[in-house]
Amino acid sequence: MAYRVNNIGLWLDEPEELLGQRAAEKLGVTRSDLASVRVVRSVLDARKKGSPRYIYTLEVELAPGRKAPRLPPDVSEAPPPPELPPRVKEPEKLPLIIGTGPAGLFCALGLLERGVRSILLERGKEVVTRRKDVAKLMRDGSLDRESNMNFGEGGAGAYTDGKLSTRINHPMVRKVIEAFAKYGAPDHILIEGKPHIGSDLLPGAVAKLRDELIAGGCQVHFEQRVDDLLYRDGRVAGVKMADGRTLESDRVILAPGNSARELYERFAADGRVSVEAKPFALGFRAEHPQSLINGIQYGAAAKHSKLPPADYKLAENLDVDGEVRGVYSFCMCPGGIVVPTPTEEGLQCTNGMSNSRRNAKFANAGIVVSVSVADFAREGFHGPLAGLEFQRYWEGEAYKLGGGRFFAPAQTIPDYLAGRVKKDPGDTSYRPGLAHTDLNKLFPERLTQSLKAALRTFDRKMKGFISDEGKLIGIESRTSSPVRITRGDDLQSVSMRGLYPVGEGCGYAGGIVSSAIDGLRAAEQIATELA
Repeated sequence: MAYRVNNIGLWLDEPEELLGQRAAEKLGVTRSDLASVRVVRSVLDARKKGSPRYIYTLEVELAPGRKAPRLPPDVSEAPPPPELPPRVKEPEKLPLIIGTGPAGLFCALGLLERGVRSILLERGKEVVTRRKDVAKLMRDGSLDRESNMNFGEGGAGAYTDGKLSTRINHPMVRKVIEAFAKYGAPDHILIEGKPHIGSDLLPGAVAKLRDELIAGGCQVHFEQRVDDLLYRDGRVAGVKMADGRTLESDRVILAPGNSARELYERFAADGRVSVEAKPFALGFRAEHPQSLINGIQYGAAAKHSKLPPADYKLAENLDVDGEVRGVYSFCMCPGGIVVPTPTEEGLQCTNGMSNSRRNAKFANAGIVVSVSVADFAREGFHGPLAGLEFQRYWEGEAYKLGGGRFFAPAQTIPDYLAGRVKKDPGDTSYRPGLAHTDLNKLFPERLTQSLKAALRTFDRKMKGFISDEGKLIGIESRTSSPVRITRGDDLQSVSMRGLYPVGEGCGYAGGIVSSAIDGLRAAEQIATELA
């Protein structure tokens, strides 16, 4: 018999050899009765300051003929391995997939598992070559509009951290993490409570996944931007490329990422693909010395060798002038750097990333406030692209405030709260560099007041968050897509049959794992239809 045993705790100074003994005690057997012990999941519990510990989930197999005399509530029989899905008949015209981010790649993988090849079209470059364009942007602010932090193989996640943690509870989460491990990501992601690959290792895993798709008969075309869709009798009929060529198919998976503004503008102008404005969030990147965050989160245990660089997760729903809105941390990067993520000249935006070792000097996270369709209207933006126009406007203001060349406007947190420009923000991980200025010039007053109120609340939860060592860097605006391509329960566009809008860019995910799952769901839907 094999069992899944939860809630096995180990203090930092206890050896892992104790795991088997504690699992046996919970099952009511002896350690010698266990034929095997495997760690399934490991989560750091640092809620008790100064005394963090790890909580494990184990899968244990009992020796032949042995059975546990009792099963506590946190023990269950181990689940059987998943069965391979049945193959279906491949259509005459192969499905076209727009974008090779997580949604596009995993949709292609899911289709291939069912016996269906596909054609992937990517406007940017393959993931390894793309690194040179990303480095040039960070070095001197030189932007390649088709190959940058957002566009290229692997999508925005390839060079912005590689976190595989997700808030969604879905049976396909494990499938996604196992796929990344299969294609070269470190095995430790299989057991981590907050799995993280790192921006130095994730591109290699993406490249191996692409090689697997090609070996299975898929086609992957880089530097091939899709400019429009082809239609016939209310159904998608293919795509039109930027060079004027057309490709025909009656199934198109739309997974271009949340910065594919030209496509969304084309859809809104054409009117045949239903588009609506979608709420999102914007704010700043907060950057602190990692040692400061370690001390706040771990207390006296901050320097223990078994502890990783500390992270944090903050959220508040605040009533400011009679209006309740959420303010929260986003994409927290321990031991990471702040990076420029523009896709157009004259527009400034940032994100964060960490390499696999998370050993950089600083920690950073987005501190963002939710914005609604009503917020867009107050600033004079209406219609299906209201959120996109709102987003672009504030990116333009941030660029001007930074003085150009993608210098980021920045201010210490105490100066921002006091509305003054006094202390220089100091050293930073952000390249090309910072412009010391007043961030109060950005965003409507109601959003600024919400951000300030939340920062004061966050400091009560994490004493020292507001300090001269902490700075805000502008702006964080690509938290999620400002548009949604509306779809039905069958994952097809409500206005265009055969078009499957998926992933973060189309408004249905937020991060690598949830985007990959959305792509897998689209593959399953198409396979079901073909069957």
